[in-house]
Amino acid sequence: MYTLGSYVSAVDLTPYARPETLPPEACAAATDALLKYLLRERGLIAAFSATQEKKRALVRGYMNERPAHPIPPEIVALQDGLFWTESVSKGIVSMDELTFNAQGMALWEGDITRLAADGIVNAANRGLLGCFLPNHACIDNVIHSAAGMQLRDDCAKIIAAQGHEENVGDCKITRAFNLPSKYVLHTVGPMIRREVGENERAQLRSCYLACLDAAEAAGLKSVAFCCIATGVFSFPREEAAEIAVGAVLRRKMRRPDAPKVVFNTFLPEDTAIYRNILSML
Repeated sequence: MYTLGSYVSAVDLTPYARPETLPPEACAAATDALLKYLLRERGLIAAFSATQEKKRALVRGYMNERPAHPIPPEIVALQDGLFWTESVSKGIVSMDELTFNAQGMALWEGDITRLAADGIVNAANRGLLGCFLPNHACIDNVIHSAAGMQLRDDCAKIIAAQGHEENVGDCKITRAFNLPSKYVLHTVGPMIRREVGENERAQLRSCYLACLDAAEAAGLKSVAFCCIATGVFSFPREEAAEIAVGAVLRRKMRRPDAPKVVFNTFLPEDTAIYRNILSML
């Protein structure tokens, strides 16, 4: 029986309490207060005017650059009110809205931070701390930016507890904080520099199986997978999708009660690839 590693003693996995949503004027005030705090951390003073959109982008960018360290409770409360309101405003997609096949698999195209699966999968890097490039469009940045600053702090605790960077093909679980999902499953896919070899295929397969292992150990009933390693890590999309569906299908054939799986795509070409593979099951 797979069990979560000793790293879980470093983080709290109890359900995260979501705040009340905020009216527009309170969102604007929370953005101003967060920007002021983040600037003060950098030794700067907020002495300029800008649109709400610009200020919100600055908050995200400064958060992306911010190293992991404790956050004052009053700042957490401001952030959570704003971020949870934004999650609700984007439109939360429940698992009941999706169509699952006989094997308990579904396909959904869109922003993974809208999915209310028990767990969503983040394609992380070996540092596990999220993307530090301000406002970068990678999924690692998108997930951390929507979840909140606590996510980087928890990932830092995990790395400190295990004493080394994350291994390719492994998985770690944290709470999702201000995302509609309950948990985030962080996994590091193989980086392809020239050609895909058997080692890289095995590592990618391990990402999917390790995430399912962690999800089952944590009692999750549904998991949404992004297209692991097909972005900047350059794993060929079609082969990655075949490995993903194959790994999940074999697991479900052995354990029919394994969590339901959503294959989340963002690009239409990925959707077409997965739709074609799933149609043949």
